[in-house]
Amino acid sequence: MIDFHAHLIFRQLFDQVSSTYTYLLADESTREALLIDCVFEQHERDVALLRELDLKLVVTLDTHCHADHVTGAWLMKQAVGSRVALSARYPARNVDLPLTHADKVHFGARALHVRETPGHTEGCLSFVSEDQTLVFTGDALLVRGAGRTDFQQGDPTTLFRSIREQLLSLPDACTILPAHDYEGRTSSTIGEERRYNPRIGGDAREEDFVGYMKNLGLPHPKQLGVAVPANLRCGEPENGLSPAVPAWGPVVTTYAGMREIAPDWVASHRDDVNVLDVRTPAELSGEFGYLDGARCIPLDELRSRLSEVPRDKPLVVVCQTGKRSALATVILARAGVTQVANVAGGLVRWRELGLPS
Repeated sequence: MIDFHAHLIFRQLFDQVSSTYTYLLADESTREALLIDCVFEQHERDVALLRELDLKLVVTLDTHCHADHVTGAWLMKQAVGSRVALSARYPARNVDLPLTHADKVHFGARALHVRETPGHTEGCLSFVSEDQTLVFTGDALLVRGAGRTDFQQGDPTTLFRSIREQLLSLPDACTILPAHDYEGRTSSTIGEERRYNPRIGGDAREEDFVGYMKNLGLPHPKQLGVAVPANLRCGEPENGLSPAVPAWGPVVTTYAGMREIAPDWVASHRDDVNVLDVRTPAELSGEFGYLDGARCIPLDELRSRLSEVPRDKPLVVVCQTGKRSALATVILARAGVTQVANVAGGLVRWRELGLPS
């Protein structure tokens, strides 16, 4: 059996609005990756991470049909060609891999084993690593909690049996990675939850768990009416269109959240954009020179001189290496400049490409 952790690329990502954890796993040798419980609004972030780590996303997995956020699975399929996986129990559209118990989802030389864990919803799945050291539990088993059972065909008796038979049967040292946590807890272990989970741990019996879950008294998720229908389309918008992207140029968002544009595109579209140089005046006569026609406003003066920033065309910002200009784009965006991007790599990259200055 493969050592699942050897040469495994792993990232735990977070969506603050819905308190959702998204997990990226990739095989280091083949660069094939999968993404678990991605969020529609975090699409740019996730695509940027895949690009920066040079990974090929082969499949997106959703642990269940979420009620508190819309999945990014359909968007990922449009962007990178990944397949969409979801429980076969849901009457969902756009599913490429309808999953059932004991299926395997492969990425590179690795695989996750599928365990059906219904109860929170009828189609909940958990994903277990081949060596049973990791389990992605969705909303079935949370850190010191369990998913609510009061909508989407949820049933506390079913959930009790799913957790006991499919999850607490795993080794004590197996790490639990849930789909949500509202207190900042990132993970747990099977052994911890078996002992300390207040809903199902210790000597809890089925009637204890059912009584607990039936009396939670939680309000329904605010996004319930929007999220569930959208997730039964795997996140495809009702109009079938992807969200609008900048039309003025090939702008990409980095994993750090910066908007960038390639210097060679800027060089060939100089008449279509304004250029803002945020270096100091002394640097303009230094080794890198300056771009003809660029407006110069040093970064430390930018906030006080925003009225001087040209806004009749999209704006590209440059400095020596692209670091100061990246911050400048953030300042400008907060000031209401919507069509703005950093010249990736700055003038260092510009000169490496042999572009005119």
